[in-house]
Amino acid sequence: MKVNLQNGGSNRGSGRGSNRGSNRRSGHVLSNKKLMAILSIAGMVAYVGAIGGGSTAVQAASHKRLVRPSSSSSATEERSGGEISRGPQTMTADQQIAHLLNRVTFGARPGDLEAVKAEGIRNYLASQLDPSSIAESPAVIEKVKNTPQLETSPATLIAQFREYQKENQERKRRAKDGEANPAEMRENLKKLTGQALVETRLVRAIDSKRQLQEVMTDFWYNHFNISIDKGLDHALVGAYEEQAIRPFALGRFRDLLGATCHHPAMLFYLDNWQNSKPGTMDRKGKEIGINENYARELMELHTLGVDGGYSQKDVQELARVLTGLGLAGPRVAQANGGWGYFNQQHHDFGDKVILGQQIKGSGEEEIEQCLDMLAKHPSTAHHIAYQLAQYFVADNPPKSLVDRLAAKFSQTDGNIKAVMSTLFDSSEFWDGRYNNDKYKSPFRYTVSVFRATGTEPSDYFPVAQFLRLQGQPVYGCLTPDGYKNTQSAWLNPDALMNRINFATGIGTGKAKFLSDQPVDFKTALDTVNGGKLSPHTEAVIAKAPDPLKLSLLIGSPEFMRY
Repeated sequence: MKVNLQNGGSNRGSGRGSNRGSNRRSGHVLSNKKLMAILSIAGMVAYVGAIGGGSTAVQAASHKRLVRPSSSSSATEERSGGEISRGPQTMTADQQIAHLLNRVTFGARPGDLEAVKAEGIRNYLASQLDPSSIAESPAVIEKVKNTPQLETSPATLIAQFREYQKENQERKRRAKDGEANPAEMRENLKKLTGQALVETRLVRAIDSKRQLQEVMTDFWYNHFNISIDKGLDHALVGAYEEQAIRPFALGRFRDLLGATCHHPAMLFYLDNWQNSKPGTMDRKGKEIGINENYARELMELHTLGVDGGYSQKDVQELARVLTGLGLAGPRVAQANGGWGYFNQQHHDFGDKVILGQQIKGSGEEEIEQCLDMLAKHPSTAHHIAYQLAQYFVADNPPKSLVDRLAAKFSQTDGNIKAVMSTLFDSSEFWDGRYNNDKYKSPFRYTVSVFRATGTEPSDYFPVAQFLRLQGQPVYGCLTPDGYKNTQSAWLNPDALMNRINFATGIGTGKAKFLSDQPVDFKTALDTVNGGKLSPHTEAVIAKAPDPLKLSLLIGSPEFMRY
């Protein structure tokens, strides 16, 4: 078996191709000879195949297992003594806790199962749904404090980025004259933006005690995705997540929709800053006009969904409503913090008709009227309900659950916390058929490895490189639909082999970027499906030398799922 450590995974669902990169600097790379020795442990080749990496047939069978009949909506929902109702296939109490930790956190840590057992499932969920009631980890507090980009106003970040661009032009001139080099320019940009933000996101995911808030922030960021690789968003992406996503992750959907709409990061990413009434001239005398990009994604991705009942004419009319909403000039930006600025001179004040409803030409009020209409639309309720059910329950979620969540969304005017409470209280969520049945994305897998092994990176750069190699660089999805959370997006043999390589470096403690040695196999066991492994996995681990048992555990089929 030849192992190519340079082939990355792909996020086919988001339209991204394979991301290729070198992990030579990661510190966890094994030689092919060593990796072969690990994989040749009795049954290991068949073991890899069992995960889904052995053959196309195995992958097809694995995909097929996800297509399940919807659970009955008449399943018992009785409550007694604080016990959670169970679906058609019941789970033991320990399985329930393990399942809960898999879905509301980025993976269990050693001791979490016993801690939740002592606290009680209902109490644990209540606190996670109210993150302000949980004392945050000192490591997270310190990291956020040392990441000023998160709280800096968009206006300041934009000014800093434009200053960087001017300096970079000078560096390019000097480089052309042999006085500077491209590495200096890249390092300058890294200091200004990306790496610090990536590290903070990873620290929060690994260490935060407010795990559901982190999971929901990840969900909503991908729902309202922007990419760090596009122009101004190099500088704005951290502030966007901190100011427009995180505060509303368990709040009202309409507030979340409005915050993302008016944040300059979104207006730049989807080009609404270039959306003006026909005949508008820019400063250089060039005519600019309607740009439909944001209007289209606002309907298709952010609210109604692709089958939400809108037409191309509706997109065109919504684009007219959004004309004039863009980026402020330096003087205005300092006054309003750099958030979206409405320029009346660029707005189309004509009347519009969207989804059969007349919108009178009134200026900025039209935008709020349309956001209200879209947030309350039944198609939006269904679209959000389906995505939440897919993220937290199954790739092909039960229709009964989607319908119930959509109804709660409409009844509560888009109260996300109420919708999540309904989801966690549903028989479908606790149906044993969905236990450990979702395949981890590279980000979830990577974070769960650190959490399960009780380790911390001393250097986050190799971790970020691994995620890039796997096809999921943090903040790096170029397309507006964000990264997928389904098996079909991430399961492929090359990416799987890279995961096993990563698991080996962490599990043996040989990865150079670890600040601490990992816990032992027995301590980590309960973090993987509550300690319940298949006979085949148990047999493979039993035959392995003690130093490799933890690596095999976090490279097992059970650990690849959640």
